[in-house]
Amino acid sequence: MLAIALALAASASWGLGDFLGGLTSRRLHVLTVLVVQQVFGWAAALSWLVLSGDGYPGWEATAWAASAGVCGCVGIGALYRGMAVGAMGIVAPVSALAAAIPFAVGVASGERPGALQVGGIVLALAGVAVASREPAERGGGQAAGIGLALVAALGFGLYFVFADRAADESVPFAVATARGVSLAVALAAALLIGASLRPGRSFLPALVVVGLCDVGANVFFSLATTYGYLSIVSVLSALYPLVTVALAA
Repeated sequence: MLAIALALAASASWGLGDFLGGLTSRRLHVLTVLVVQQVFGWAAALSWLVLSGDGYPGWEATAWAASAGVCGCVGIGALYRGMAVGAMGIVAPVSALAAAIPFAVGVASGERPGALQVGGIVLALAGVAVASREPAERGGGQAAGIGLALVAALGFGLYFVFADRAADESVPFAVATARGVSLAVALAAALLIGASLRPGRSFLPALVVVGLCDVGANVFFSLATTYGYLSIVSVLSALYPLVTVALAA
Protein backbone atom coordinates (compact mmCIF):
# COMPACT_ATOMS: atom_id res chain seq x y z
CA MET A 1 0.00 0.00 0.00
CA LEU A 2 2.89 2.38 0.72
CA ALA A 3 4.24 1.94 -2.81
CA ILE A 4 0.80 2.70 -4.26
CA ALA A 5 0.39 5.83 -2.12
CA LEU A 6 3.85 7.09 -3.09
CA ALA A 7 3.25 6.39 -6.79
CA LEU A 8 -0.06 8.27 -6.72
CA ALA A 9 1.63 11.17 -4.90
CA ALA A 10 4.23 11.23 -7.68
CA SER A 11 1.51 11.36 -10.35
CA ALA A 12 -0.26 14.23 -8.58
CA SER A 13 2.97 16.18 -8.18
CA TRP A 14 4.01 15.61 -11.81
CA GLY A 15 0.54 16.54 -13.02
CA LEU A 16 0.56 19.92 -11.27
CA GLY A 17 4.15 20.66 -12.25
CA ASP A 18 3.57 19.71 -15.89
CA PHE A 19 0.47 21.90 -16.13
CA LEU A 20 2.31 24.95 -14.79
CA GLY A 21 5.41 24.14 -16.83
CA GLY A 22 3.46 23.78 -20.06
CA LEU A 23 1.48 26.94 -19.36
CA THR A 24 4.63 28.95 -18.60
CA SER A 25 6.31 27.59 -21.76
CA ARG A 26 3.67 29.39 -23.80
CA ARG A 27 5.15 32.71 -22.67
CA LEU A 28 8.80 31.80 -22.12
CA HIS A 29 11.28 29.71 -24.10
CA VAL A 30 11.02 26.07 -23.03
CA LEU A 31 14.74 25.98 -22.15
CA THR A 32 14.32 29.03 -19.93
CA VAL A 33 11.57 27.22 -18.07
CA LEU A 34 13.63 24.02 -17.86
CA VAL A 35 16.78 25.64 -16.54
CA VAL A 36 15.19 27.95 -13.97
CA GLN A 37 12.76 25.41 -12.52
CA GLN A 38 15.52 22.80 -12.26
CA VAL A 39 17.77 25.19 -10.34
CA PHE A 40 15.15 25.28 -7.59
CA GLY A 41 14.55 21.55 -7.84
CA TRP A 42 18.24 20.72 -7.66
CA ALA A 43 18.69 22.97 -4.63
CA ALA A 44 15.91 21.06 -2.85
CA ALA A 45 17.38 17.69 -3.87
CA LEU A 46 20.86 18.65 -2.68
CA SER A 47 19.47 19.79 0.65
CA TRP A 48 17.77 16.42 1.10
CA LEU A 49 20.97 14.58 0.19
CA VAL A 50 23.00 16.52 2.74
CA LEU A 51 20.42 15.99 5.48
CA SER A 52 20.14 12.27 4.69
CA GLY A 53 23.84 11.67 5.35
CA ASP A 54 24.02 9.12 2.51
CA GLY A 55 27.50 8.51 1.16
CA TYR A 56 28.68 7.93 -2.39
CA PRO A 57 27.01 4.71 -3.62
CA GLY A 58 29.51 3.95 -6.38
CA TRP A 59 29.99 4.54 -10.09
CA GLU A 60 27.24 2.16 -11.22
CA ALA A 61 24.52 3.97 -9.27
CA THR A 62 25.94 7.28 -10.52
CA ALA A 63 25.75 6.09 -14.14
CA TRP A 64 22.12 4.97 -13.72
CA ALA A 65 21.20 8.30 -12.08
CA ALA A 66 22.99 10.32 -14.76
CA SER A 67 21.22 8.38 -17.50
CA ALA A 68 17.92 9.04 -15.76
CA GLY A 69 18.75 12.75 -15.67
CA VAL A 70 19.46 12.95 -19.40
CA CYS A 71 16.31 11.03 -20.34
CA GLY A 72 14.20 13.01 -17.89
CA CYS A 73 15.45 16.30 -19.31
CA VAL A 74 14.62 15.24 -22.87
CA GLY A 75 11.22 13.99 -21.76
CA ILE A 76 10.16 17.05 -19.80
CA GLY A 77 11.52 19.44 -22.42
CA ALA A 78 9.53 17.68 -25.15
CA LEU A 79 6.43 17.62 -22.94
CA TYR A 80 6.58 21.33 -22.10
CA ARG A 81 7.12 22.26 -25.73
CA GLY A 82 4.40 19.91 -26.87
CA MET A 83 1.90 21.43 -24.45
CA ALA A 84 2.97 24.90 -25.56
CA VAL A 85 2.25 24.26 -29.27
CA GLY A 86 -0.53 21.66 -29.00
CA ALA A 87 -3.48 20.75 -26.81
CA MET A 88 -2.62 19.88 -23.21
CA GLY A 89 -5.56 17.48 -23.12
CA ILE A 90 -3.93 15.38 -25.84
CA VAL A 91 -0.19 15.88 -25.36
CA ALA A 92 -0.11 14.99 -21.65
CA PRO A 93 -2.05 11.70 -21.96
CA VAL A 94 -0.03 10.56 -24.99
CA SER A 95 3.18 11.11 -23.01
CA ALA A 96 1.84 8.67 -20.40
CA LEU A 97 2.50 5.85 -22.86
CA ALA A 98 5.87 5.98 -21.12
CA ALA A 99 4.48 3.47 -18.61
CA ALA A 100 4.65 0.72 -21.23
CA ILE A 101 8.47 0.75 -21.17
CA PRO A 102 9.08 0.15 -17.44
CA PHE A 103 6.12 -2.25 -17.32
CA ALA A 104 7.74 -4.40 -20.01
CA VAL A 105 11.15 -4.14 -18.33
CA GLY A 106 9.70 -5.09 -14.95
CA VAL A 107 7.93 -8.17 -16.30
CA ALA A 108 11.02 -9.18 -18.29
CA SER A 109 13.08 -8.86 -15.08
CA GLY A 110 10.89 -11.37 -13.30
CA GLU A 111 8.16 -9.24 -11.73
CA ARG A 112 4.83 -11.08 -11.71
CA PRO A 113 1.89 -8.79 -10.85
CA GLY A 114 -1.23 -10.63 -9.73
CA ALA A 115 -4.41 -10.86 -11.79
CA LEU A 116 -6.07 -8.03 -9.84
CA GLN A 117 -2.99 -5.84 -10.30
CA VAL A 118 -2.85 -6.54 -14.04
CA GLY A 119 -6.53 -5.68 -14.30
CA GLY A 120 -5.91 -2.39 -12.51
CA ILE A 121 -3.01 -1.60 -14.83
CA VAL A 122 -5.18 -2.21 -17.90
CA LEU A 123 -7.91 0.04 -16.50
CA ALA A 124 -5.37 2.76 -15.68
CA LEU A 125 -3.92 2.77 -19.19
CA ALA A 126 -7.43 2.68 -20.68
CA GLY A 127 -8.31 5.72 -18.58
CA VAL A 128 -5.33 7.60 -19.93
CA ALA A 129 -6.41 6.68 -23.48
CA VAL A 130 -9.92 8.00 -22.81
CA ALA A 131 -8.49 11.24 -21.39
CA SER A 132 -6.47 11.75 -24.59
CA ARG A 133 -9.68 12.00 -26.64
CA GLU A 134 -10.28 15.59 -25.50
CA PRO A 135 -10.62 17.81 -28.60
CA ALA A 136 -7.42 19.50 -29.74
CA GLU A 137 -7.02 23.24 -30.06
CA ARG A 138 -7.71 24.69 -33.48
CA GLY A 139 -4.72 25.38 -35.66
CA GLY A 140 -1.68 23.46 -36.78
CA GLY A 141 -0.32 22.58 -33.38
CA GLN A 142 -1.85 19.15 -32.92
CA ALA A 143 0.56 17.13 -35.10
CA ALA A 144 3.64 18.79 -33.63
CA GLY A 145 2.27 18.36 -30.15
CA ILE A 146 1.69 14.63 -30.61
CA GLY A 147 5.16 14.08 -32.06
CA LEU A 148 6.73 15.81 -29.07
CA ALA A 149 4.46 13.84 -26.74
CA LEU A 150 5.86 10.58 -28.16
CA VAL A 151 9.40 11.86 -27.59
CA ALA A 152 8.38 12.72 -24.04
CA ALA A 153 6.94 9.21 -23.59
CA LEU A 154 10.24 7.64 -24.64
CA GLY A 155 12.24 9.93 -22.38
CA PHE A 156 9.98 9.35 -19.37
CA GLY A 157 9.85 5.61 -19.96
CA LEU A 158 13.63 5.31 -19.90
CA TYR A 159 13.77 7.67 -16.93
CA PHE A 160 11.49 5.34 -14.95
CA VAL A 161 13.77 2.37 -15.67
CA PHE A 162 17.07 4.15 -14.93
CA ALA A 163 15.75 5.92 -11.82
CA ASP A 164 14.57 2.59 -10.44
CA ARG A 165 18.05 1.14 -10.82
CA ALA A 166 19.74 4.18 -9.27
CA ALA A 167 17.34 4.29 -6.30
CA ASP A 168 18.36 0.78 -5.19
CA GLU A 169 21.54 2.19 -3.62
CA SER A 170 20.44 5.63 -2.38
CA VAL A 171 17.25 7.50 -3.21
CA PRO A 172 18.58 10.96 -2.16
CA PHE A 173 21.76 10.48 -4.20
CA ALA A 174 19.81 9.21 -7.20
CA VAL A 175 17.41 12.16 -7.20
CA ALA A 176 20.12 14.79 -6.64
CA THR A 177 22.40 13.34 -9.32
CA ALA A 178 19.64 12.95 -11.88
CA ARG A 179 18.45 16.50 -11.21
CA GLY A 180 21.99 17.90 -11.48
CA VAL A 181 22.68 16.14 -14.79
CA SER A 182 19.30 17.22 -16.15
CA LEU A 183 20.06 20.82 -15.20
CA ALA A 184 23.48 20.61 -16.87
CA VAL A 185 21.95 19.30 -20.12
CA ALA A 186 19.26 21.99 -20.15
CA LEU A 187 21.78 24.74 -19.35
CA ALA A 188 24.14 23.60 -22.11
CA ALA A 189 21.29 23.59 -24.63
CA ALA A 190 20.11 27.04 -23.50
CA LEU A 191 23.59 28.51 -23.82
CA LEU A 192 24.06 26.87 -27.23
CA ILE A 193 21.01 28.50 -28.76
CA GLY A 194 21.19 31.71 -26.74
CA ALA A 195 17.96 31.28 -24.77
CA SER A 196 17.48 33.84 -22.02
CA LEU A 197 18.04 32.63 -18.46
CA ARG A 198 16.29 35.63 -16.91
CA PRO A 199 12.56 34.89 -16.94
CA GLY A 200 11.42 37.98 -15.05
CA ARG A 201 10.15 38.21 -11.49
CA SER A 202 6.51 37.63 -12.36
CA PHE A 203 7.32 34.10 -13.57
CA LEU A 204 9.46 33.06 -10.60
CA PRO A 205 6.65 31.86 -8.28
CA ALA A 206 5.32 29.48 -10.94
CA LEU A 207 8.81 28.23 -11.79
CA VAL A 208 9.59 27.59 -8.12
CA VAL A 209 6.41 25.51 -7.81
CA VAL A 210 7.24 23.61 -11.02
CA GLY A 211 10.74 22.82 -9.77
CA LEU A 212 9.57 21.64 -6.37
CA CYS A 213 6.72 19.58 -7.86
CA ASP A 214 9.07 17.93 -10.33
CA VAL A 215 11.73 16.99 -7.80
CA GLY A 216 9.05 16.00 -5.30
CA ALA A 217 7.56 13.62 -7.85
CA ASN A 218 11.02 12.17 -8.49
CA VAL A 219 11.40 11.54 -4.77
CA PHE A 220 7.99 9.89 -4.46
CA PHE A 221 8.60 7.71 -7.51
CA SER A 222 12.09 6.63 -6.45
CA LEU A 223 10.87 5.76 -2.96
CA ALA A 224 7.90 3.86 -4.41
CA THR A 225 10.17 1.64 -6.52
CA THR A 226 12.00 0.52 -3.38
CA TYR A 227 8.72 -0.73 -1.87
CA GLY A 228 6.88 -2.15 -4.87
CA TYR A 229 7.18 -3.54 -8.40
CA LEU A 230 8.49 -1.15 -11.06
CA SER A 231 5.80 -2.47 -13.42
CA ILE A 232 3.04 -1.32 -11.06
CA VAL A 233 4.62 1.84 -9.66
CA SER A 234 5.42 3.22 -13.11
CA VAL A 235 1.83 2.79 -14.34
CA LEU A 236 0.36 4.50 -11.28
CA SER A 237 2.92 7.31 -11.54
CA ALA A 238 1.96 7.74 -15.19
CA LEU A 239 -1.54 8.82 -14.20
CA TYR A 240 -0.25 12.42 -14.00
CA PRO A 241 -2.12 13.44 -17.21
CA LEU A 242 -5.42 13.17 -15.32
CA VAL A 243 -4.29 16.03 -13.10
CA THR A 244 -2.90 18.03 -16.03
CA VAL A 245 -6.04 17.56 -18.13
CA ALA A 246 -8.31 18.50 -15.22
CA LEU A 247 -6.35 21.70 -14.59
CA ALA A 248 -6.26 22.50 -18.31
CA ALA A 249 -10.05 22.08 -18.46
